[in-house]
Amino acid sequence: MLVLDENLPAGQRLLLRRWRLHFRVIGVDTAVSGTDDENLLPVLHHLPQPTFISLDADFYRPDWAHASYSLVWLDVPSRQAAEFTRRFLRHSVFDTQAKRMGIVARVHAERISYWRVGKRFATSVLWR
Repeated sequence: MLVLDENLPAGQRLLLRRWRLHFRVIGVDTAVSGTDDENLLPVLHHLPQPTFISLDADFYRPDWAHASYSLVWLDVPSRQAAEFTRRFLRHSVFDTQAKRMGIVARVHAERISYWRVGKRFATSVLWR
């Protein structure tokens, strides 16, 4: 399940829908609009293996890694959120729900850096 933070622009969400990506949006489909970051974690625990995507750097915290969800920070301009969401989901390291579980990732134009639950160090992969 893909869950988008409410901070992703509506136009970017529309692009994702045109590309036939199914998702829920915080403040629209789940949780309350304006929910504090740390209060979203319990919401994610109640969803089936969510991949949460945000433009908020506060989600790039290794101590928030958990085996039942993934957190993705899009460290790109908001006008590129849909493009990098799709690129991330298509990357061979993250192209299935199972591969994404337990990670906290930073998606950047140059690479994807991520922590995996239980690991002490971050890993980076380049775009193909």
